[in-house]
Amino acid sequence: QVQLVESGGGLVQPGGSLMLSCTASGFTLDGYNIGWFRQAPGKEREGISCISSESGRTYYPDSVKGRFYTSRDNAKNTAYLQMNNLKPEDTAVYFCSTECQWGLARYGAPGYWGQGTQVTVSS
Repeated sequence: QVQLVESGGGLVQPGGSLMLSCTASGFTLDGYNIGWFRQAPGKEREGISCISSESGRTYYPDSVKGRFYTSRDNAKNTAYLQMNNLKPEDTAVYFCSTECQWGLARYGAPGYWGQGTQVTVSS
């Protein structure tokens, strides 16, 4: 089966950290850009990172820049999102995808999507 599965979400206090993982099965991530997105209730889905397939260069919007960092390990067919200094407004369902938002540009559509993992930031 072709799947992307996110893991690592949960409840964390403001100022805390979490690392999310995205593991592919049924295909290899090697040739794909990997994007992370999030969607909070009442808000549009927001692209929060992209890591390129070739160079490993990354993009982050201002909402998470300096706090979130994405990486990949092609040998493990896995991508990661390290989230630091979490804030209540970071609460959302987080998705990984072979689609990527890089500034105003979108790459890889239509791509594969995971089912999402819930991140809740609350004291």
